[in-house]
Amino acid sequence: MSAALFPDLVVNGEAVPHAVVASEAQNHSAPQGKPGIAWRKAANAVAMRTLLLQEARRRGMQAEPAEVGPGRFETEEEALIRGLLDATVEVAPPGEEEIRAEWARDPERFRAPPLWEVSHILCACDPRTSDQREAARQRACELSARAAEHPAGFAKLASSNSDCGSRASGGSLGQIGPGDTVPEFEAALRGMSEGEITAEPVLSRHGWHVIRMDAIAEGAVLPFDAVRPRIAEAMEKAAWARGAREFVAHLVASARISGAELGSPADGEGL
Repeated sequence: MSAALFPDLVVNGEAVPHAVVASEAQNHSAPQGKPGIAWRKAANAVAMRTLLLQEARRRGMQAEPAEVGPGRFETEEEALIRGLLDATVEVAPPGEEEIRAEWARDPERFRAPPLWEVSHILCACDPRTSDQREAARQRACELSARAAEHPAGFAKLASSNSDCGSRASGGSLGQIGPGDTVPEFEAALRGMSEGEITAEPVLSRHGWHVIRMDAIAEGAVLPFDAVRPRIAEAMEKAAWARGAREFVAHLVASARISGAELGSPADGEGL
């Protein structure tokens, strides 16, 4: 293993085993044939984690893993880092004038969810099976071309060809909103205009979809009182993140590190 490409990582005199960095490198992308790039990203992430753990232990902190999901808990290292940042980063809640100014900067950002009136033709398949996926894609492309040539016949085309139960209503799904469909389908809807039919079929876990956007009802701009809690929370989180970066920058500035380049807090991936 080349020492130039894969240097030893030492943080404040603590040598980090190569195996730790190698394990972390699996989580970082790099161009094919350039493993040194993934190694450097991993070394930066491990160096930052090591630095924070050293500080937590210097302060005599004890790990108290929190539940992060049903039956899933933080590791001791994750709990130590969280506890350290919680103990050292303090931010004041934003004031009423600040919150109102943030809302007034662009009230259009705060809207009720949109409603989409949608029809589709489903060519069902198991996307994990390449033969099924390709056969269904070809069928969906043919139907998409026919729909483009004769948009007014979309309902009839869906009634005769769709594998979805909505075929009984000409492919109509009625009014749907965010979260009502699978993510791949919703992502396609967000880029469509009223009356548009997808030029290319859209793949989801159910198969290929030819989608027509029948109508769009944009959500109304919400009044300040309705979005105030959301704005206040976002501002407080942003302030906390700035405070965490400043704390980390202070640790980096006073640390002795070789084998990694922590030029800025942004280098600490995975915190």
